[in-house]
Amino acid sequence: MAPSGSSPPSTLGRTERMVLAAVAAVLVVLMAWLRGGLHPEAPLERLARQSPEFTVALADGRPTLVEFYADWCEACRTMAPAMERIERQQRGRMDVVLLNVDNPRWQPELERYDVNGIPQLEFFDAAGGSVGRSIGARSGAELEALTAALVDGTPLPQLAGVGAVSSLPEAAGPEGGAPAAALPTQAGPRSHG
Repeated sequence: MAPSGSSPPSTLGRTERMVLAAVAAVLVVLMAWLRGGLHPEAPLERLARQSPEFTVALADGRPTLVEFYADWCEACRTMAPAMERIERQQRGRMDVVLLNVDNPRWQPELERYDVNGIPQLEFFDAAGGSVGRSIGARSGAELEALTAALVDGTPLPQLAGVGAVSSLPEAAGPEGGAPAAALPTQAGPRSHG
């Protein structure tokens, strides 16, 4: 028994202290994982992070697939594994570019490509010319068919929601109908009303 006034001897041996330290380390890792610190990067985030610059992709002599997306978009997240697979399969033959509609940096592109819903895919040939658009979620098989046509330089397959793009006149004159300012505006990509 220890004399009064002195601290009791340590009842934990070296093995017990090492076990406690290991348990504490596991708890720290578990807490970090539960708070989101150790989750593996999701396909959508990985694709966005490794995406080439939009202007560089359009000028590098390869066809380009651009996806307008948002982090909160379930359809975008659902398509992401197929998009990632296509990016891996077509690497060096085609560029895959992701542009987040919530990033103000891409506002000019949102307006230029009339993005009013997501996911919206824009297809560009090797010369950087627009060859088509797809609005809405696509299955893996549809994405593969679309990108195969893009890489081969053939017309895009006939799928619902896929079509060629055409330009509208900047402003209509007296013979061409109402002036552009009088045309109704469309909802933006972040409005769901």
